[in-house]
Amino acid sequence: MDDLGFILGSYIVTFGSIALYVASVVKRSRRAGRVVSREQRPWT
Repeated sequence: MDDLGFILGSYIVTFGSIALYVASVVKRSRRAGRVVSREQRPWT
């Protein structure tokens, strides 16, 4: 139980980093979706 703070802190940093990365990817993809014309969108 001595290392509980380190373990929880590591999980918080890891999952926080993943969440920030996902948020940045979603933000960039939405911005790119507005720039690309409808004819050039293969995902629609």
